[in-house]
Amino acid sequence: MLVFSKVVQAGSLSAAGRELGVSTAVVSRTLAALEARLGVRLINRTTRSLHLTDEGASYYETCQRILAEIEEADAAVTARRVEPQGVLKVAIPASFGHQHIAPLIPRFAERYPKIELALSLSDRSINLIEEGFDLAVRIAELKDSSLAARKLAPNRRVVCASPAYLRQHGEPKTPQDLTRHNCLVATWEQGFAMTWEYKNPVGKRGSIRVTGRYACDNWEVLREWAVAGLGVALKSTWDVRRQLEDGSLVALLPGYDFGTDVGIYAVYPHRRHLPAKTRVFIDFLAESFGPEPYWDKPAARIKSRVEV
Repeated sequence: MLVFSKVVQAGSLSAAGRELGVSTAVVSRTLAALEARLGVRLINRTTRSLHLTDEGASYYETCQRILAEIEEADAAVTARRVEPQGVLKVAIPASFGHQHIAPLIPRFAERYPKIELALSLSDRSINLIEEGFDLAVRIAELKDSSLAARKLAPNRRVVCASPAYLRQHGEPKTPQDLTRHNCLVATWEQGFAMTWEYKNPVGKRGSIRVTGRYACDNWEVLREWAVAGLGVALKSTWDVRRQLEDGSLVALLPGYDFGTDVGIYAVYPHRRHLPAKTRVFIDFLAESFGPEPYWDKPAARIKSRVEV
């Protein structure tokens, strides 16, 4: 697989041989043996050019994935053998970083004393490559990208409002009822409006266009506005767990899932040769949060109805 992939990348048998440190004859015999074992032709070869067959193109994609996983496994073992050290620059959304990552750092520092950690807590969009960050934590539905990513935790979201707001305006029973409420939104560029996506109790997807009189691009401000009774908010449970427990916010629309496909991810430039300092920080966060993060574990009581 490695020889075949190298031939495709290098564009010729001789160039692949030079990169691998073997003769062209060895590359040719290895490729021929692979095709004989598979019973298909992977590359059409002439004296001047190489062209992948359809089978070869499909096999090449599979080889790339498998070889990357092998390299990642090797790197993981190396990371455990070599003591992580050096400067590690990490970009994190401000509120999430302040609440859920900054408190973990003393334990991380005790475990990895040779790592110098620099955190940037900001809600602006970070370009990892241009700004020299080793990784970023992103809370989003990730699109196709050249960046590598690892999911650290789910991002469950709830529609919520204060008891005072609900006593005055009533409680929405369906997502469509939200159109009659003042919803707190994160943008004003589209007329103080946002689309909130959800799954109904039987798993069918839907969306609702909500509007309101108040907008802010800071998550903490939206939370405080909701507590103050200014309107209905769509909030991540990591951000409003305490307020749901103490009753200053009430979870609405039980049975509807507003989490959709948004998750909490570690995003980094590439998988190949991932530095030990980066790998151990990602592993540390994944270990600290787990598949069911602590902010989503059952508590003694979370209010889910209006107490009048």
